[in-house]
Amino acid sequence: MRTVLVHMPWAAVHVPSLALGILRTAAQRRGHEVTVRYANLDFADWVVGEIEFGRSELQFYTESSYFLGAGDWVFAGALHGMPADGESFARLLADAGASPARIELTRALHRIAPRFVDRVVADLVDLDPDVVGFTTTFQQNTASLAVARLLKERLPGVRIVFGGANCEGPQGVALHRAFGFVDFVVRGEGERTFPALLDAIDQGTVGSVGSDGTEGLSDLPGLCWRAADGTPVANPATEIPLPPEEILPPTYDGFFERMGASVAASWHAPTLLVEGARGCWWGEKHHCTFCGLNGSLMQFRSKSPDAFLAELLDLARRHRVLDFVVVDNIIDMRYFDTVLRALAESDHDLRLHFEVKSNLRRHHFQALGDAGAAQVQPGIENLSSHVLRLMDKGVSGCQNVRSLRDAQSSGVSVSWNYLFGFPGELDGDYTSVLGQLPALHHLDPPAGSMRICIERFSPYFDRPELGFPDLRPAAQYREIYRLPDDDLADLAYLFTAPPRGIGGDLAATLGAAVERWRAEHPHSRLTYHDFGDRIMLINSRPAYDWTVLDLTTPAELGLFRALDQPRGAAALARRLRIGPAAVAALLERWTDAGLVFHDEGKYVQLAVEAENQVLMRVRPGVVDETSAAARPAEPPGAERRDTARWEEDRRGAAAG
Repeated sequence: MRTVLVHMPWAAVHVPSLALGILRTAAQRRGHEVTVRYANLDFADWVVGEIEFGRSELQFYTESSYFLGAGDWVFAGALHGMPADGESFARLLADAGASPARIELTRALHRIAPRFVDRVVADLVDLDPDVVGFTTTFQQNTASLAVARLLKERLPGVRIVFGGANCEGPQGVALHRAFGFVDFVVRGEGERTFPALLDAIDQGTVGSVGSDGTEGLSDLPGLCWRAADGTPVANPATEIPLPPEEILPPTYDGFFERMGASVAASWHAPTLLVEGARGCWWGEKHHCTFCGLNGSLMQFRSKSPDAFLAELLDLARRHRVLDFVVVDNIIDMRYFDTVLRALAESDHDLRLHFEVKSNLRRHHFQALGDAGAAQVQPGIENLSSHVLRLMDKGVSGCQNVRSLRDAQSSGVSVSWNYLFGFPGELDGDYTSVLGQLPALHHLDPPAGSMRICIERFSPYFDRPELGFPDLRPAAQYREIYRLPDDDLADLAYLFTAPPRGIGGDLAATLGAAVERWRAEHPHSRLTYHDFGDRIMLINSRPAYDWTVLDLTTPAELGLFRALDQPRGAAALARRLRIGPAAVAALLERWTDAGLVFHDEGKYVQLAVEAENQVLMRVRPGVVDETSAAARPAEPPGAERRDTARWEEDRRGAAAG
């Protein structure tokens, strides 16, 4: 039996699909012939011959447009067999701050997308497959559905299977119910269900009735299928997570040859995705209120350190690629003394991206840096302890600042976003921080500031008492799907509600302050050298008019070293046996000089140990309009971009 797995736009073009790579491994181990079609790369090559299109345009649709729905709307006309005039959707984009050029490009893509869909379908028909599977995460839904609809018309006997993060929970049930040409939807982890489904199709047991009176597919957890009379059936999803030893390594054969022949090779360097764990050990105890990840299974499971390290190095050797994104929601703390230490002691020169918790200490960041972790995503998200408590993040504002400082001291860059709009937040949570932001300009700035939107599976979605009782699907879904309200409510992942928290004026002030941070970061420095009997600080942040400052007295030296960790004034006085008045005077003077950050009575010093990242800094020119930072601080509809590129990878990992 011939199975083709398809990766449609708007998936990132520089990484292979981890989900399809894993399912390919699982299916091939059961004896099924499987190929992966990277139609997202096909689209990149096709579209540049049709209209003016390049890397920045691609990024708009793969990243920032997720919260606008532009990427899905591009293929909506092809899905419905009737392109729209685009006026109403253009108004949505304009209200969200999209430029006239982006709006017109979106309309142009919408008009020509049916031709690309026809081309993909013609190629699939030539392959004469028995089964065609689509993975769908973020902006892949309508492109995948459009191809599936036309393919079913031309090859009525082909079996269409959908899976991925867009098929989690009620979303998969709604997709299966609303689009009759989709034969099966695999919800949740697919390593067991997908090969078993292929076995059933191959053996002809689909639609058969067993001796116990049950139909042949009723025992596959989470599967959506159709009974003999055409009635949609949704099997209950399993509540038992896949054990880590059954989380398979991906098969990426063919991707790099395909990318190397694509125009996308000039846009991005290829990167490999690798998975060490699923779930979130923090979320098991404290699910962050805005986070919609791990919709069906939050339980944290990780591969053994030896198994993960072997898989990582095997992929590097096989594909001769050194850049990796580890898609785990949060790093397994065991990996610090095992995987990271082994990488640091080896001759391998990998470049790694990890997601971590922002309460890591200096030695943790050093271990990451020594192992080759060039970038981390620690989920900082705010610098106010009060707002962080509202999020249930388990960290303070000073701890988040400490993470920014210690990561830079270790040569590790940090990606993060400044989020606002939480029920219960106060203006003071932001005004108390705004005046201190110039002191942080030497540290990695956020990608932008944005009001949260509500994600399905998050506590804000599941628990109206937390502050969002009146949710409705984001406006783009009605324009994209043209479905009844009940179907939209089940299909949507993003929801809107009346805004909470700070108002528009303060949000705009925060946005402007973040933009200043981003603009001044490339030429801002604050470093220190500890010579034992004195500490020399060097400053080039524009907001402060000093260049070199020496700390020489015992009180200054003791206080600066003690502020390596967040501490209050009273605790500092006791620890150093210095009078409270002297401590208060030094803290006031250092606050004025931008040497410390303070929040809720705690202080932490801001100087980094070395200038490890000077060569990594690029002074920005005109900010590209597609970036999160260029969008309005508070667009209508309330957006949240949590470094969507990596979130796409982790949401889609092994979800079929």
